[in-house]
Amino acid sequence: MTLVNYSALTRPVSTDEVNRFRQWARSTGWIDTVRSRVSTGQIVFLILFELFFVVVFGSVFTSIATGLTEGVVPAAVVSVAVPVVLLALAVGLAVTVWRSWNGTPKTWEKHLRLQEFAAARGATYAGLLPAPAYPGMIFDVGTSCAAFDSVRVNAGRPLEVANYRYTIQQGKSSTTYRWGYVALKLDRRLPHMVLDAASNNLMFGSNLPRRFDKDSVLSLEGDFDRYFTLYVPPEYERDALYVFTPDLMALLIDESSAFDVEIVDDWLFLYSTKPFDLLLPAVWQRLDRIVQTVGDKALSQTDRYADDRVSDKTLNVVGPEGRRMKRSLKPVAIFTSVVTLAFIVFNFWQVAR
Repeated sequence: MTLVNYSALTRPVSTDEVNRFRQWARSTGWIDTVRSRVSTGQIVFLILFELFFVVVFGSVFTSIATGLTEGVVPAAVVSVAVPVVLLALAVGLAVTVWRSWNGTPKTWEKHLRLQEFAAARGATYAGLLPAPAYPGMIFDVGTSCAAFDSVRVNAGRPLEVANYRYTIQQGKSSTTYRWGYVALKLDRRLPHMVLDAASNNLMFGSNLPRRFDKDSVLSLEGDFDRYFTLYVPPEYERDALYVFTPDLMALLIDESSAFDVEIVDDWLFLYSTKPFDLLLPAVWQRLDRIVQTVGDKALSQTDRYADDRVSDKTLNVVGPEGRRMKRSLKPVAIFTSVVTLAFIVFNFWQVAR
């Protein structure tokens, strides 16, 4: 993604052009790359739900409305009006679901712009990629995982800029998390290393979906620790110093201190806690600059890395103890466990008295 060409993001686009692009997407099957798959079971469930809503709730609401309007509005009018209103609501819901799945004109304009933008940079664009197979920490948690608005270079060195979402189920409720990420393929496999940016941390500490043992924290020189907390596998501290040289640390502070960074296997990831607005040239200018500075420096710094713990240095592998760091519980999980245990002990003590 070295071609600096952002015109596709800002040029005037007519309604006719969007409609032609939409027709092309349908005729070629490209439309399947920008919308999620819907099963027959999901369609049947929606139809049955709407019928249940109109028939069952219609009779209930009709009875309530008849009682409230008795003597004011004839019962016959109420018995007709309520089902009609409910049917209109059901149709409105169906139309909303359909437009959300099939895309609005504004959504299709975005698809047109990003596809043209990606093509000009020798990349491909996909509106939706279910469960991308990356080894990064945000990609192995939750359910309903999917990347969206993906601009990916596969020819030469793989590089992708995209947004990502996953859902965490907590009892009967669920929370959907959204990220932006940059994925850059490296030449060599490296020990697992994570830079947790201080600027995006939460009240209870790190914003990352995974926590790592404090034994994995490595303090670096200068004021680097003000911006990042570096986690490395125990006994791989020297390897981390080989990678994170002072000039690379300076680039990280200057260019990407708002992002978390992860090196795992032969990939470098930058994570944003908010999805990227990929229709803004300023966003792409910043990401391009990071790839061309931090990315290039990381590549040059790691292209000859070899794990001393591996007997054959010609192999592009990392020892088992360096491939993944040990994880620790989140503070919220620890607090919940302590409260639960205290509650159980208190109840046991009450019964034993």
